[in-house]
Parts: sequence; structure tokens; C-alpha cells
Amino acid sequence: MIDLRSDTITKPTPNMLKAMFSAPVGDDVFENDPSVNLLQDKASELFNMQAALFCPSGTMTNQIAIRINTSPQDEVICDQNAHIYLYEGGGMMLNSMVSPKLLTGDKGRLTAEMITAAINPDDIHRPKTRLVALENTMNKGGGAIYDFKEIIKIATVCKKNELKLHMDGARLFNALAESQETPADYGTLFDTISICFSKGLGAPVGSMLIGTKDAINQAKRVRKAMGGGMRQAGYLAAACTYALDHHLDKIKDDHRRAQTLASAIENLSFVSALYPVQTNIIIIALKPDRSPKTFLHQLEKKGLLAIGFGKGLIRLVTHLDFNDDQMEKVIHIFRSLE
Repeated sequence: MIDLRSDTITKPTPNMLKAMFSAPVGDDVFENDPSVNLLQDKASELFNMQAALFCPSGTMTNQIAIRINTSPQDEVICDQNAHIYLYEGGGMMLNSMVSPKLLTGDKGRLTAEMITAAINPDDIHRPKTRLVALENTMNKGGGAIYDFKEIIKIATVCKKNELKLHMDGARLFNALAESQETPADYGTLFDTISICFSKGLGAPVGSMLIGTKDAINQAKRVRKAMGGGMRQAGYLAAACTYALDHHLDKIKDDHRRAQTLASAIENLSFVSALYPVQTNIIIIALKPDRSPKTFLHQLEKKGLLAIGFGKGLIRLVTHLDFNDDQMEKVIHIFRSLE
């Protein structure tokens, strides 16, 4: 079975497992796990930010970021399809007692002009706008990448209006693989950045929140309250360090395969449209006479797993465990459904 439901389904490589099994560990709640400390230092240095905090998931790093950047009754500006709104279980309301202001971006990408217009006036009847959250790449936008020049404009708007700026960078390394910017370029603009190791980088578990020392000290308290303090977490951190050291260069292969698949699929009779493929996500709009549920079942019977992604849509995600031979098989499967 070829699994393209997500890039989260990857298994550790043999060398990654060796790194995990040989990792020196301690107790991370006591802040003395050397492998966790190494990874946190590596991440903060990579983004040229002051400190970082290792967490089990990207949902947790995002939710911690919202918590430390806001106060109850504040408002968070984000796209209507942002992960923090759609896929984190209402966490911003539960954990931080804030409300979202949902904007409709281009494939999920907001502009400085949109954000400026969305900032609330100082009025007791309305929540105080406090945080802007961007997502790069944009999952629901088919892996769409932000124009960094627009991010600079957004950061300027936030600074002018005393707003915090957070990056949900679950797939930020996918964006970086296709752009001229560096992690440090992002570190100069954002108050907090969340990155995942368990997607394009192929680690089994782990995300990182990066920010100032004060922000990360606050984040430690929130992580503890959320139950995110782990003990011998160094075994997991070692996998993430290995991924940073060895898997960054492999991301472009995922993108190449996604683009090859898209080119082979886009003109098939059952395809109405494809989202533009910039990274490793392919979103296919089926023609109205094709039921996504039935279509997914047909794919599964032929040995391919994908997921429904909204009305008339299915999603495929290429990843570290997906190779060229499998890509050819997937093309054959799609063509067989003509």
C-alpha cells in the first residue's frame, strides 16, 4: 500500500534509529537532557533567535504561542483555513480564551493590506487585536508559499500597531527549499515560530517553538500545564537533530515528485482542476459526477491511500518514504481510473 495521506506517516530511517538508540538522555523536565538541549540550541541558532522549546506536536507549539502572545478577550487574525483555526480542536478558545478574526487570503496567504483593515479600533465592544498568525506553507492552500516581501510588509504593520506576529511553520522547511530566504531571515520578523520535524523532515515525533528567552520561559510554564513536559525526550530529539543534519536536502525531491504527479494527473477525465503545486501537496478537484468518497475507495482498492480535503477535493502529500518507483505506480493507478 502506497500511503500519500500525509507527510506525517514516515518511519525513521535506519540511520535515524541508530542516532535515537545512541542518544545521551536525561530528564527534560529538569532541563538536563543533553540531546534535547542540543536540539533546542541548534534550532534557536538556525533561526538566529534567543531560545527554543521542544514539544510533542505542532498543535502544542502553536497553542503555546497563542497563549503567551495574547490575553483573554483578545483577538487573533488568521486565514479562515488556518491550521490553528480548523485543525486544533478549538484550542485558541479553550487554552487562551481568545477569538479568531478569519480572513480570506489567496490560497490562505494574507496581505499587509488585509491585516491593516482587520485591526479593531479601541472599542470596549470589540476584542483587542493582539496577534497575527501566518501559516507557511499553507496546507489548505495546496502547500502555497508566502512571498517573503509580503511577510516583511506584514511584520511592519504588526510593529506599527504593537501586534505580535506568529509563524505556524509546520512545513516552513518546504517553503525555504523553494526560496532564497534563510531561517534567520524569518527569525528577524517573528515573535514566535513553530516548526515541525515530523512532516517534511521525516522524524517520528516533535515540534519546536522558537522565540525570545522571556517568551520561551513563559512557554515552559504553559507546556507544563498542558502536560507537554517529557522525561527522556532525548531519544526523540536525536531523531529531529538527525533530520536537520541529513534530510533538508531531500525535501526538493518530494517537491519534484509532487510536480511530476500533478503533470500526469491534471488532464485526466475525472479532474476538474488542480491547485498550483509549489511544494509537496497536491489538491485535486474532482468533476461533479465523481464522489470523493467513492474515488478514494477506488484508489485504496488499487493500493493507494489519499484523503478527502473538502467538497469535491482529495489531497496527496509526497514525503521521505515515497520514491520514484512508487510515483510511477501512482501515475498508473490514476490512469487506470479513466
